[in-house]
Amino acid sequence: MRSLNELPAGAKAIVASIDGDTRYLSRITSIGITPGCSIKVIKNDSKRPMLVFLRDTMIALNNNECKNIKVEVRGN
Repeated sequence: MRSLNELPAGAKAIVASIDGDTRYLSRITSIGITPGCSIKVIKNDSKRPMLVFLRDTMIALNNNECKNIKVEVRGN
């Protein structure tokens, strides 16, 4: 398993688990990131927010938020 922030642009993955306090978990799940959902990385520049596409929505996440989201990489 890898953290979401480790994936390059174009990678596809499935969310395996999300770690964090109650406030963080509430925010992440409210925007649709839940275990089992598919994610495609659109952009991952080291100093900029990460852009991901999931559930027909593009979302920007900062790198610290992505560290707590564990994913399983799947084939393109």
